[in-house]
Amino acid sequence: MPPATHTVTNQPPPLTDYDVFTTDSALVDGVARHVTPERAEEVRDELAGLGRTAGSAQAQEWGRQANANPPVLRTHDRFGHRIDEVDFHPAWHRLLEQAVGAGLTDPWSRPDGQLRRSAGFYLWSQVEAGHGCPVSMTHAAVPALRKEPALAAVWEPLLTSHTYDRGLERPAEAKRGVLAGMGMTEKQGGSDVRANTTEATPLAEDDAYTLLGHKWFCSAPMSDVFLVLAQTRGGASGPAEEGGLTCFLVPRVLPDGTRNSFRIQRLKDKLGNRSNASAEVEFDGTTWARRVGEEGRGVATIIEMVAATRLDCVTGSAALMRQAVAQATHHAAHRAAFGRLLADQPLMRNVLADLALESEAATTLMLRLAAAHDAVAGGGERAAAERAFLRLALPAAKYWVTKRCVPLVGEALECLGGNGYVEESPMPTLLRESPLNSLWEGSGNVQALDVLRALQRSPEALDAFLKEIGLAHGADHRLDAAVKDVLTQLSDLDGIETRARRLVERMALVLQGALLVRYAPPAVADAFCASRLGGDWGAAFGTLPSGLDLAAIVERARPVG
Repeated sequence: MPPATHTVTNQPPPLTDYDVFTTDSALVDGVARHVTPERAEEVRDELAGLGRTAGSAQAQEWGRQANANPPVLRTHDRFGHRIDEVDFHPAWHRLLEQAVGAGLTDPWSRPDGQLRRSAGFYLWSQVEAGHGCPVSMTHAAVPALRKEPALAAVWEPLLTSHTYDRGLERPAEAKRGVLAGMGMTEKQGGSDVRANTTEATPLAEDDAYTLLGHKWFCSAPMSDVFLVLAQTRGGASGPAEEGGLTCFLVPRVLPDGTRNSFRIQRLKDKLGNRSNASAEVEFDGTTWARRVGEEGRGVATIIEMVAATRLDCVTGSAALMRQAVAQATHHAAHRAAFGRLLADQPLMRNVLADLALESEAATTLMLRLAAAHDAVAGGGERAAAERAFLRLALPAAKYWVTKRCVPLVGEALECLGGNGYVEESPMPTLLRESPLNSLWEGSGNVQALDVLRALQRSPEALDAFLKEIGLAHGADHRLDAAVKDVLTQLSDLDGIETRARRLVERMALVLQGALLVRYAPPAVADAFCASRLGGDWGAAFGTLPSGLDLAAIVERARPVG
């Protein structure tokens, strides 16, 4: 017998068949902190069930298959009829069945709804991020549609359904559940949606229009319904100059069962996941649409949808970061080099602990934002204060958490070395996806300028923000000093737009620090404040100062089965 040459040793087992929820201490602690006590056990059991499914080999295989088999555009059937359909692999549909069935499109019908939904979205996004796009858009469409109660009465029960009912063979009213997409940006405008040129012409039917124009990025083109922006021309309000940018609902299938004109020109060849379809679409002048909200108030109408998707950008980035840290800490706990496990090497431990701090800070902030959304939905005296808090905290979090995703995932991939650089590893998929949330629903500059707008126009927002971070006053001298620095920056408005990113970064870090000082284990809070707020930190991950309990931080982050 020839000697064996391929005996496999010193390779970690795959991170599979584990509970993604219960092995994430920051998530478990955060959910318990914010959930109403009488529902704590119910919510924990619900999330643990989803967490076990998310960690299963079967779900991981669905995610792999969905990305290995990208969607395919079919503009015409074999007889030459225009159909504008996108075919997806069966794994894509299985992922959506699980997501919709778990209520990830529905924060509206249950108490603690956004907290439960955001925590679930965070868990399930770690399986595969691409299908999260229609899930996110569907949940976010509801607040905009509520501007038109008659439309909401028809569509909200379908959008919040826990049944995934795919296909465009029937009108939405004949289905058990629907998905929503969104089309705002155009070639010439991008984030400047007021530069949109798509035209809406009124019909004799009340609030009905036809659309003529294009959308450069249309999310999830196989959805049942879309919210889009268009310029009204000679609308019901009077001459063209009295119309303006308006929000419209565009169904793919009309009530009589015929297809609406929704021409998919091509699918985007984009960075990120390969499972989802983003498209360029054309409206040919016969595309039927229903107005949502007042003419000329399109941005104000759709802003609630944008806010909800911004929360999902924070959540999605936190999920990618958590999965990257889970993979890195798992690998290091099983892989040896130079006579010791990687996790026991002092320098690797510093890297892992630094990554874990970033991930826990993102998760903790995400849950705080979700809880604030629930408080706003609940009404009452607390609702106004939490709405004011979100006005600043949400764009600041969107700016900072999504910005941290790319360097964190890149460093986590390096922890796996060559094992993380091959496509059989989950790390390349995470890395390709990591820039998405930073540019989606408003890139970094848009978020920073939005914070400035809130500071200038909504003094109650700053009051709420300062009150939140003030709850941690006196707990850590580095945090207190950082708060003073933020106040100093806020007192100097000269050249504030140029300094906007610096200010927003500091505000986000102070908010994360305040939450960790109040809620995280002392080792985590101490290390975060020393590095992110105290300045004892380098420009790369793995540069935490000495004297910290790095082993405790890494052990807390490791997804022990």
